[in-house]
Amino acid sequence: MNRGTVTQINGPLVQAHLPGVANGEQVRVGEMQLTGEVIGLEGEFALIQVYESTQMLRPGEEVTPLGYPLSAELGPGLLGGIFDGVQRPLRAIMEQAGEHIPRGLELPALDREQRWEFTPADQLRAGQEIHGGMVLGQVQETEAVQHRILVPPDVKGELLELAGAGNYRLEETIARVRTPLKGIRELSLLQRWPVRRPRPYTRRDDGIAPLLTGQRILDTFFPLLKGGKGAIPGPFGAGKTMLQQQIARWTNADIVIYVGCGERGNELVDILESFPELTDPYSGRSLMERTLLVANTSNMPVVAREASIYLGVTLAEYYRDQGHDVVMLADSTSRWAEALREVAGRLGQMPVEEGYPAYLASRLAAFYERAGRVDTLGGGNGSVTLIGAVSPPGGDFSEPVTNHTKDIIQTFWALSKSLADARHYPSVSWTESFSDAVDAAARWWSEQISPDWLARRTQALDLLARAEELSRIINLVGVEALSPGQRWSVETATLVREALLQQSALDEVDSYCSPQKQFALLDLVMGLYQQGRELIARHVPVSALLELPALARLRRAKNSYGNEQLDAMIQLKEDIRTQLDKLAQEYAEDSP
Repeated sequence: MNRGTVTQINGPLVQAHLPGVANGEQVRVGEMQLTGEVIGLEGEFALIQVYESTQMLRPGEEVTPLGYPLSAELGPGLLGGIFDGVQRPLRAIMEQAGEHIPRGLELPALDREQRWEFTPADQLRAGQEIHGGMVLGQVQETEAVQHRILVPPDVKGELLELAGAGNYRLEETIARVRTPLKGIRELSLLQRWPVRRPRPYTRRDDGIAPLLTGQRILDTFFPLLKGGKGAIPGPFGAGKTMLQQQIARWTNADIVIYVGCGERGNELVDILESFPELTDPYSGRSLMERTLLVANTSNMPVVAREASIYLGVTLAEYYRDQGHDVVMLADSTSRWAEALREVAGRLGQMPVEEGYPAYLASRLAAFYERAGRVDTLGGGNGSVTLIGAVSPPGGDFSEPVTNHTKDIIQTFWALSKSLADARHYPSVSWTESFSDAVDAAARWWSEQISPDWLARRTQALDLLARAEELSRIINLVGVEALSPGQRWSVETATLVREALLQQSALDEVDSYCSPQKQFALLDLVMGLYQQGRELIARHVPVSALLELPALARLRRAKNSYGNEQLDAMIQLKEDIRTQLDKLAQEYAEDSP
């Protein structure tokens, strides 16, 4: 193994005389054995970005190449884990070294001593030709998730031997394969994969089902498909972290991966403490049994932020290849972009918009392109849904990271500071948000819930847009200038915001709203709006409509009726109709 020496040090960037090293190869730097990665070569000199502090590192210290790129360890034991940006296990580090991570500490991401109950695949026999992505067997990783042990993507050949059912450590051989190029390969429960290289698949499919989060403003108004790309931009204090926690808790995906990339330590501590205490609504067990956390706070080395994003999406692809639907939440891609900007500045690369490197847009696009619903190498289907939080300075959505992200993703959940200040949560703006997945989602809603979903959604958004325009008139000349029909539109739009769009994460009844309840509420409000317009056309005053007793019940319906109480909501719809018919009859009798 060729060893080299440090020649220059520039913050997290180190130059070393290291002949024969490969670009992208992982290295150990200095006496403290700091983790680094080669990012550039010039003759016999390598440029290394170090994922730990280089303080006290001196020129002349030794650099050791490891012979492989920055890679993720993949195997049973990932779920429930908490890792840093280069996949060091934070719980194991705390047990060994306390609350502070010592530099150069090297611990395997997965426990090598733990034994797993392996069940081989029934259809495999010695002498059979196998290829990457095929299932060798299963391990019950948690009560909620079955972990399928796959043939690594780069392995193809004759199966010589497959272990029988039993308990195995991660590195114990469970299969032997004769390959044409590399001879006999021994396979175990553990495999590695370079984090910057997307895992292969057979074919990419279009999304067919929405990712259900239980949040009405997301599912009903701005849907995101499984395998889609979404973004949550918003200024400080707009509720990005809380919204992401709601998505992580209630999403109907099989696996959730949360990457805290450069966020404040207190926010990540809150997540790390709260997630293990949450109950998975689908299994009734701990949410951590289908969740994996990657934590890289703002006080950790800046270049590790970049690695954390790639680590998270590699772990997501690994579970996708097993046939699972995976959601990865990245909080936030703005901090990741800042890491790119800092490294680019130290490299002396020409800055463009606001100091970001010219390749910002292509890096963002390459990251989001790793989302998708695919046919796996093993013949099944799986998906990775990527949701990136964006933190634009001052809430300026025209800044480069938000602007480029907007061009790449399919669903844009824009958070509004004014809504957050008004205590309207989730503070998703219905005027700035958009979704390109409405047509595909409409097919699912039509088949599973109601064929009227798309029409009702369109009516509600049109009503909100009309009320926005009328609010400007009210601010100028007062509500008295509005016609009765316009006044009813403004009042019903307020009802849409209060009864549909607002949703408390802390309310036991309303924290999660099923698709059936979402449509029932939408149908109630828009049905009332249409019937009210008909009555106004028959000269029923708006004030009489606003005094209906059922109106107050409708405002409280989201909190009053649980997801299983759809019959009560149907009864409320009948009560509203009865009161409106009675009102119409009263004014019909009073008319000359």
